[in-house]
Amino acid sequence: MEHVVKDLGNYKLHLIKTDKFKTIRMKLFFYSPIKKDEITIRNFLIGMLKVTNKKYPTKRELALKCQDLYACGLGYDITRFGNFYNYYFVIDALEDKYTEKGNFEKCVELLSDVIYNPNVTDNKFDEKYFNIIKHDATLSINSIKENPNVYSRIRALEEMDNDSPLSYRMVGNIDDLNKITPENLYEYYEKVMREDYMDIYVIGNFQFDEMEELVKKYFKQKIYKSNNKPFKLDEYKGRVKQKEIIEENDTNQSNLVIGCRIKNLTDFELKYVINIYNIILGGGSNSKLFQNIREKNSLCYYIHSVVNKLDNLMLIRAGITNENYQKVVKLVKEELKNMKKGKFTDKDIENAKQLYLSSLDEIEESEDDIVDSYYMMDLLGVDDIETKKKKIVTVTKEDIEKVSHKIFIDTIYMLEGVKE
Repeated sequence: MEHVVKDLGNYKLHLIKTDKFKTIRMKLFFYSPIKKDEITIRNFLIGMLKVTNKKYPTKRELALKCQDLYACGLGYDITRFGNFYNYYFVIDALEDKYTEKGNFEKCVELLSDVIYNPNVTDNKFDEKYFNIIKHDATLSINSIKENPNVYSRIRALEEMDNDSPLSYRMVGNIDDLNKITPENLYEYYEKVMREDYMDIYVIGNFQFDEMEELVKKYFKQKIYKSNNKPFKLDEYKGRVKQKEIIEENDTNQSNLVIGCRIKNLTDFELKYVINIYNIILGGGSNSKLFQNIREKNSLCYYIHSVVNKLDNLMLIRAGITNENYQKVVKLVKEELKNMKKGKFTDKDIENAKQLYLSSLDEIEESEDDIVDSYYMMDLLGVDDIETKKKKIVTVTKEDIEKVSHKIFIDTIYMLEGVKE
C-alpha cells in the first residue's frame, strides 16, 4: 500500500494506492469550528445537497444516474469532532477495467455536481425540495425523545456541561429550523464553500498523476485556509460533588448514563493506555461491567463503557429496570474503584491487547476504515497502524492503574421508564 500526500494549496489530496479492492473510493472531508446556532442549518444544507442538484434535480434522477454508472454508491455523514463540525461526501465506484473506460471520471463528476452544482435559481434553493427537507428535519428533531437510548445520552451530556460543544444537539432544534429560508440557505452554502476546510482521500488501484489531475479538474476550492484551533476540548475542572438527575419517560426500560471526566492524561496514556483500560472495564462481553453486573447479578439488559478522547470523556451506559438503579450505580462505582486498586489480571490485560490488535487488523480489510485511519493520522496526529501495534503491547498494569486515578464520575443521569 502506497500513500502519497499532495498539497494543492487550498486542500490536501491523499492518494492511497492498493490492488486489494476492486473499487475506488473517493471521500471528501469538510470541517469547521462548530457553532451551536449553525448546527440546524448545516444539517439542512447537507440534506439538500445529497438529494438534489442542478444537473439531477430529483432524487429519482440522481439514483438512476448512479445505476447508469454501474451502481456507484453515493454517501454522506455528519458528526462532531471535539471543537469541530465534521462531515463528508463519498463515492464508491468499480475500477474502469471492470466497467468501461471513463466510468470512474463520470462518477467523480457526479460527486462534484452534488457539492458544487446546487439546485439553485435566483439565489435560492429549489422550494419543492426545501419543503421536503424541512418536513423531514422537523420529524427528526421532534422524535428525539422517542429514542430513549439517544435521548438519554443527549440529556446526560447537557447536564454535564450545557455550555460545551459536547452537549450540543447535533440533530438541531426547531427554533433554528424555522428561521431557515431558501434564500438564507443559499447564502449559508456560499459561506460554507468559502470558509470550510477540506481534504480529499482516494483509495484504490490507480496512477497517482492521473488521479491528481482528475481531482484538480473537478474540485476547485478557491480560498486557502489554515486551521489553528485545537480539535480537543479544554479539560473541564469538574464539579465538587457528583450530580444526579432522574427524568421520567414513557417507556418500559430505564436508561442509565454515567458521565466520567478524564483529566491530565499523558500522550501515551491518551493514545494507548486508556484504550486498554476501557476494554477491561466495559469494552466487551468479557469486561468487568458486563461480567459482574449483567452476567453475575442480572441487573441490566446491557452495559458498556466508551471513551471519547476529544471530549476528555468516558460514558458508562446501561439498560436497567427502575428498582435496580441504586444497585447498578453502586456496582459501577465498585468496579471503578477495583480498577484503581489493580483488581484485574495479566490475562485481562492480554485479552484486551489482543482485542485491540484484532481491531487494527480489521481496519486493513476495509477501504473506508483505511481512509478514516489516514484522516485521523493527518487531522489529529494519531499514530499509524504499525506504530500502534508496537506500542499497545508495551502497556503495563501500572500504566492502567495510573490512568484509573485520572477518571472521575461527574454526572449520573437516568431516564426512568414509567410505563406499566
